[in-house]
Amino acid sequence: MTSARTRDRLVERLRAQGIRDERVLDRIRSVPRHIFVDEALASRAYEDTALPIGFSQTISQPYIVARMTEALLVGGPLKKVLEVGTGCGYQTAVLAPFAGKIYSIERVAGLHLRAKRHLKELQIGNVLLKHGDGFGGWKSQAPFDAIIVAAAPLSVPEALLSQLAKHGRLVVPVGPERRQELILYRRSDKDGFERRSLGPVSFVPLLGGTI
Repeated sequence: MTSARTRDRLVERLRAQGIRDERVLDRIRSVPRHIFVDEALASRAYEDTALPIGFSQTISQPYIVARMTEALLVGGPLKKVLEVGTGCGYQTAVLAPFAGKIYSIERVAGLHLRAKRHLKELQIGNVLLKHGDGFGGWKSQAPFDAIIVAAAPLSVPEALLSQLAKHGRLVVPVGPERRQELILYRRSDKDGFERRSLGPVSFVPLLGGTI
């Protein structure tokens, strides 16, 4: 279930789908995805598929985690990263070695506590977690070199764009259910934004408030 061969098969599948950054592939290989899912689903942890984690949320498909991480790393070193939607903490764990500090927000208290437990178990110490509404970002810690959003708003929250540092990158799924697109925004020299589509995706909707 968690053998090196099983993880290698997942990495080879991601490579075949176009993931080229070997640092990202190595991290996908090394992070124990099985600890982030319920024991009943652990045998499926290294399939390239999203899986339920409770609270009507999912742990993202490994390809999507790798794709989003790779897109952020193209911009160079990441001192400060904002993550909107911690979930169970898997994307956080994959991204952690590539950032000086990650500030991660989760609106569901149960998932926030679960992520805190998982990241402590993996001895990942460069992440600050907050139970809160991600629509407003984390203004007191802005600007960020990168922002990653793990749920889909209908349109990009202005607060997130405004909290990007110069040349910062935001990767976010946007759109209604079944018509979502993964978008990469880059803040340019002139304080505008370059926009590039990374292809169709399927995420849970980004919701406001906390529970």
